[in-house]
Amino acid sequence: MQTTTDLQNAFPYEKDIPESIKLSEPLHQKRILINGEFINWTGPVHTVYSQIFVKKDGQEAAPLEIGSYPLATEKEAEMALKAALQSHDYGRGEWPSMGAEGRIKAMQGFTKGLKEHREEIVKLIVWEIAKSVADAEKEFDRTIEYIEETIKTVKQIHNESSMFKVTNGFIGQMKKLPYGVVLCMGPFNYPLNETFTMLIPALINGNSVLFKPPKYGTLLFNPLLDLFKEHFPKGVVNTVYGRGRDIVPYLLQSGQVDVLALIGSSRVADSLKKMHPKSNRLHAVLGLDAKNAAVVLPDADLEATIKEVIIGTLSFNGQRCTALKILFVHADIVDKFNTMLAAAIDKLSLGMPWDKGVSITPLAEPEKPGYLKECIDDAIAKGAKIINAADGGGNLGHSLMKPAMLYPVNRDMKIYWEEQFGPVIPVVAFDDPMAPVDYITESRFGMQASIFSEDPQKISFYIDQMIGQLGRININAQSQRGPDTFPFNGRKDSAENTLSVSEALSAFSVDSVIVTKQTPSNEALLHEILVSESSKRLNNKVIF
Repeated sequence: MQTTTDLQNAFPYEKDIPESIKLSEPLHQKRILINGEFINWTGPVHTVYSQIFVKKDGQEAAPLEIGSYPLATEKEAEMALKAALQSHDYGRGEWPSMGAEGRIKAMQGFTKGLKEHREEIVKLIVWEIAKSVADAEKEFDRTIEYIEETIKTVKQIHNESSMFKVTNGFIGQMKKLPYGVVLCMGPFNYPLNETFTMLIPALINGNSVLFKPPKYGTLLFNPLLDLFKEHFPKGVVNTVYGRGRDIVPYLLQSGQVDVLALIGSSRVADSLKKMHPKSNRLHAVLGLDAKNAAVVLPDADLEATIKEVIIGTLSFNGQRCTALKILFVHADIVDKFNTMLAAAIDKLSLGMPWDKGVSITPLAEPEKPGYLKECIDDAIAKGAKIINAADGGGNLGHSLMKPAMLYPVNRDMKIYWEEQFGPVIPVVAFDDPMAPVDYITESRFGMQASIFSEDPQKISFYIDQMIGQLGRININAQSQRGPDTFPFNGRKDSAENTLSVSEALSAFSVDSVIVTKQTPSNEALLHEILVSESSKRLNNKVIF
């Protein structure tokens, strides 16, 4: 059993932190990139503390100060917006006019530079959000793969769109063009990868970007500011720092932001969209909340199911939008399932991100432990128990929490409806086949679900009953985002638009058609434009 004292003792003395992961000194970021130039910041800053508590001789363990970043104001936000508008220049600016080949070369140069900062960025991910070293490395590497796959797809789309279509007496060419100015805000849990799944397609399509880093996971972008400055024209990438409530309303209320790209909460997305005075103009690309359910049927292979459920519920402490956040287990097997899952949880290693084989690390958000305790206390007050309490389930030491299994959970509990985004696993017993279906139908979220069964008829029943409410159904597998070539979306309050490689490129671009009647004179006219290469937009160049 892991007691509160055991969990507190898992935190290191400063002298015992491995040299390979130590930050040489706090990173006090004093630069803001606007219009291709750095503004040296001398104003107020936000001090960044890691939720990896550190013990120093003779002192209690405390969050470690790892740096700071500017708390910029509406003034800097206005400067960034003007720079983005000027660089785009109604689609006539250098970057949108450059064409796919030029933008690909710029992105390739950026990616080469990004690879050189792998070690530094991985360290900052570890310290800023307490992600394990292995997972931080995986996030970085997956981001590189995403960029490279995006570049490959851009070439393919460009080459296909370079062809002309002749139909019904018309000749036309259809290509994708940028929207204009994109406000990009990523999440803390995958601060590099998820942010770049919006930022990269927005940029490579020719948009200008206002980039606001997440509240937790800001410092890791400091090494990239030089790369943004070096590889993209002035005003194409502008960083926006400060408290969201102080600067984001100004940007949206200006009516000059064309795309809101946000991975975060539906509550925030709703309020931001309403700030824009031209609702028909604002294009939204949103990845939001989720309450992904697993449905475990009596014939499921429980050994294989437990392996998937453990990963699905507790990877990165359950701090993933794609995590399994509620388990519907058939009453015939729920006791056996609970016993097996509790045993599997107890085998997980809790500790620091650099500990070998660690599964559960400190929670990234300072307020999260208190919220999770509220959820647990509410469930217990309404009839649930912590199934793995004997193993320390629910115990908390500073920011490190032993995962808690709650059972039986019912609809009157907070944990039944709310997205916990942490290591608390609610289990609901059911015998009515429609119970999980009704839950998914009633839920305001609609991202994913997982079905565990060996019966084709039962699987087919749940697919057909639930698919109209969800973006993805997983069969005998955890909920997850990848592969990145698969559409990643959601219904209801879980998403707007689709994020994956090809779909994201479409989400950050708008169709453009140039057409003329098929007559000899018009054919000769098009031929002359193509041969002379007098138009940047109307051309049939192929990228190899």
